[in-house]
Amino acid sequence: MNILVLNSGSSSVKFQIIATDQARAAQNRDECLAKGVIERIGSLALISFESVGHSPLKEDSPVRDYREAVGRIAQWIESPQSKIKGIGSLSDIHAVGHRVVHGGEKFKSSVIIDQEVEDDIADYMDLAPLHNPANLRGIRAVREILGSSVLQVAVFDTAFHSTMPETSYLYPIPYHFYRRLKIRRYGFHGISHQYIALRYQALAGVPPEETDIISLHLGNGCSVCAIKGGKSFDTSMGFTPLEGLVMGTRSGDIDPSIIEYISHKEGMSVSEALAMLNRESGLLGISGITSDMRELLDEEKESRDRRAHLAIEIFCLRARRYIGAYLAEMGGAKAVIFTGGIGTYSPQIRQRICAGLKPFGLILDSRKNLDQSREEKLISASDSRIQAYVIPANEELLIARDTFRLANAKSTLGRSEKL
Repeated sequence: MNILVLNSGSSSVKFQIIATDQARAAQNRDECLAKGVIERIGSLALISFESVGHSPLKEDSPVRDYREAVGRIAQWIESPQSKIKGIGSLSDIHAVGHRVVHGGEKFKSSVIIDQEVEDDIADYMDLAPLHNPANLRGIRAVREILGSSVLQVAVFDTAFHSTMPETSYLYPIPYHFYRRLKIRRYGFHGISHQYIALRYQALAGVPPEETDIISLHLGNGCSVCAIKGGKSFDTSMGFTPLEGLVMGTRSGDIDPSIIEYISHKEGMSVSEALAMLNRESGLLGISGITSDMRELLDEEKESRDRRAHLAIEIFCLRARRYIGAYLAEMGGAKAVIFTGGIGTYSPQIRQRICAGLKPFGLILDSRKNLDQSREEKLISASDSRIQAYVIPANEELLIARDTFRLANAKSTLGRSEKL
């Protein structure tokens, strides 16, 4: 089955076309046929499309809205220039899977999209004002362009964390705020953390109930997840993605009184202070240079920039602190796993995060850690009691598999009802 996976962001649409089915998934032989992105929707957009094995198409072109963006993707898929294996027209796309950021407490797993699901996604706009509206626009654009008969599936970033116990997700504030306003830790990057758990099970040859790991998704956005028995037990992001680790432009954990203090001293509104914590803080705020970890590492090495060094050290310290906390919370773990752009491609950061964890039983193998291949790999030493892995994120694959599973189940149900 050919699945179109869409990730509609605040001003972009990323996509992949993935061929998958039950047999392919069981043998990890799912195939990415094409991928691309349209960035800066609403202005002169940057367009990049690529079918596997062929040269990419790159161009600048005005794109007004999400409907036009999805239309551009559809036109390219049908064009002779795309040369996508097994795809001659849009009729060869069998279903569409969407990453939806917030599913609140209602959605604990992926679902087939109908009007009720759309309405529920809209109800959670207040909890994810930058993402859920964009996700909905992507869903509606697909229905307009591909037709209402094409099955669409919502895969929620928050769903994997729905297994957290109350002790992990409740905040120590008056309980009525949870009852009335559903203020609680929801967690994000759930699709990524779930994929990591599944790949660990395959690599280590362990069943879900023996999957006790700590997963670190480190990129421009960062989160840690304590996974116990194959399920999310605790996670660093909270009511919003602002909580937790130091990130590219997000502060992560701070004393909440800082917001009032800055507002009073600088004449900022609460909204302005929150915007500062989301967009001007983190690595960018500390260094005053950039939010890009690669550039900070270069500045530290070449210029010995003090604040670049400070930003990196605080970033690594926060990650190490969460690893230690989750080891205590879970009563130990079998593996620590790195993913995301920084987690996958920065051996220096992995080494600096793991420095000092030897008393807990985590020891990296320097040679394995420095391996620059983009493959899944074990990077811990042979005498390390806790294993360390690098597993590149593949959220699109998990979305495609969930979409196939639901589409196949619906098709099977339809056939049985006819009998």
